[in-house]
Amino acid sequence: MAEAADSSLVLRIWGARGSTPAPGRDTARYGGETTSMEVLIGGKAVLIDCGSGARGLGNALAAEGVSNIDILFSHFHLDHICGLPFFPPAYNPKAEIRVWAGHLAPDEDPQAMLCRIMSPPIFPVAFDHLAACECRRFRPTERLMLEGGIGVDTIALNHPNGSVGYRFTSGDKTLVTVTDHEHGDPVFDRAIEDFVRGADVMIYDGMFDDSEYAAHVGWGHSTWQEGLKLAKRAGVRVPVIFHHHPDRTDDDLDRYAEEAARRHPGALFARQGMDIPL
Repeated sequence: MAEAADSSLVLRIWGARGSTPAPGRDTARYGGETTSMEVLIGGKAVLIDCGSGARGLGNALAAEGVSNIDILFSHFHLDHICGLPFFPPAYNPKAEIRVWAGHLAPDEDPQAMLCRIMSPPIFPVAFDHLAACECRRFRPTERLMLEGGIGVDTIALNHPNGSVGYRFTSGDKTLVTVTDHEHGDPVFDRAIEDFVRGADVMIYDGMFDDSEYAAHVGWGHSTWQEGLKLAKRAGVRVPVIFHHHPDRTDDDLDRYAEEAARRHPGALFARQGMDIPL
């Protein structure tokens, strides 16, 4: 729970796409940028993932003079980290940015992992130029204590190479994130149902439709229909379907969103630029 007197909680979506950026006229309304979220809790920004959407987010934070930042990574797959080299606050030597990773094996160093995408000839600027960044490790289900007295609960998700979900509570409002995750493992499923229980808003990995899932078992992603079932079982008020397939058009997502709202009134499909105040 946040200790700040201001108990406001807002989720801002800067990128909702999965796997790879998908810009174009057919994705303009839901957006083509990959995973990037900003949680405004008690007036302080906490970031989740640095996909391609993090470039715009970083520009906005730099313009506002924000220089003390926590970035919580779900995991280090490329669609969740590709925006970090283009995140302006990271290059500010006067800034303080804590990069949190909880999905890695004990012998894996988060800085070494991130250095792989920021090294010649793949990228001309090395990770050590990100002067503001300090890598920190944790293990789910460890509770994190962030700058400003913000407590965040964590859980391991079912995804190749690992992934982490987060739970934020401020006042009487709760936000949880479950991306990237594949349903179907009873141990994970029971733990995640308990983790999201009673949440006001749940971000959920809806990469696939039920009709597609059989061909993608083991890929580490779920379906929007499973997200709604989980929300019903766990008493989640607003499930927000996230991590849209890069080939999914705005019209496709509109059709799914309409059906989702019929099945679970209040259900949403995440759009780039969407603000969700709790």
